[in-house]
Amino acid sequence: MNAPTQVSTDRGRGTADADLADPSFWRLPRTERLDAFARLRELGPPVRFTPRTGSRTPFYALVRYEDVKAASRQPQVFASAPGVTTPEPARWAKALFGNSMVNMDGAEHAGLRRTISRAFTPRLLATAEENIDGIARRLVDEMATGRSGDFMRSAPARMPFEVICDLMGIPGRHRAEIAAQIDHASEYVGVQRRGRARLRVPGRGLRSLAGLQIVMARVARERRRRPEDDVISALVRADVDGQALSSRQLGAFFSLLLVAGVETTRNAIAHGMVQLSAHPEQRALLESDFDRYADGAVDEIVRHSTPIIQFRRTVAAEHALGGRVFLPGDKVMLLYASANRDASVFAGPDTFDITRSPNPHLGYGGGGPHHCLGAHLARLEMKALFRELLTRPERVRAVGEPELVDSNFDNRVRSLPFTFGGIHPNGPA
Repeated sequence: MNAPTQVSTDRGRGTADADLADPSFWRLPRTERLDAFARLRELGPPVRFTPRTGSRTPFYALVRYEDVKAASRQPQVFASAPGVTTPEPARWAKALFGNSMVNMDGAEHAGLRRTISRAFTPRLLATAEENIDGIARRLVDEMATGRSGDFMRSAPARMPFEVICDLMGIPGRHRAEIAAQIDHASEYVGVQRRGRARLRVPGRGLRSLAGLQIVMARVARERRRRPEDDVISALVRADVDGQALSSRQLGAFFSLLLVAGVETTRNAIAHGMVQLSAHPEQRALLESDFDRYADGAVDEIVRHSTPIIQFRRTVAAEHALGGRVFLPGDKVMLLYASANRDASVFAGPDTFDITRSPNPHLGYGGGGPHHCLGAHLARLEMKALFRELLTRPERVRAVGEPELVDSNFDNRVRSLPFTFGGIHPNGPA
């Protein structure tokens, strides 16, 4: 079988095409970026981009659905190590804070993921599911009392945080400090700043991670002395390959769960409110029979918003994909935000349609061993919160455009004005 023809597709040299290696591209309006992804999908083999600053390491962008899915399911070729984010975590940072599970491959990743999965017992998950509806009801009650404000400082931000804290067993006295550390640690992920601000970012982020791990280590020590029925207690007693999890392993997992689990879900909820406010016919359909349409609405919100824009992979073995032969050491971007708008898979991909079926989106990853561990919990949280938001006598709606964060990593909403006003068309619930 002949190998795919290598085509010269190098970008990042001042061409008229969109340059994904240029930080200014990620400051463009989101619609312009999505248009650029569509043009890239129409080209031949995956395009190579070369940064003009920083490490200057070229990378290839996988923009088609099938390519992103295929790479996700071949971790022996498209490896997560040494890191899935940009820049890659430094060796000293891994030694100090522990290596995140998202940056692992093979037996190391499988062993840790298996141990963590066992800690999420059916009984713990059932209890969490029972509590989710109550948390959503309480948080929306508080929103309704305030009448209006910033959506991102109300229920969407607090819902996933409180659910995860309850599931893990984090005492209430630690939660305010942990929430602050999460905000600081994730504030500049994927963002390139200018001048002095750019120099301050790494130190601030690492200080926040250090603060988060100090708090989590304190809770872990408490659970070792007095175990309870929660995930932290299960993990401090767990082992991987016969050895107890180290404090760094525990801290790295806690950081991943808290930062990733909170940020992705609250951003998806915010984007969902924007779309339901902008498309009253879709909102009316969902409100007409919430139980019938809720699952489809959640999947469409995740597809349409794609909270995680991309992850990186490093090629570990020569491999042909999408018309290009990749060589060991090549860097590859799995562009989920593009794959979820691929017209070869999704008819009318830019249309927001809660009845879309099938909807095999890659919002939780492209499958394989790194598929999102918290996808089921995130869906439950979104359904519970939207049920409360959409079935009240007074309607909540977005009243302005969301302010987005400049990022090549996540589709983050900084702020979104909302208000409660107007009577629900179906009358009091």
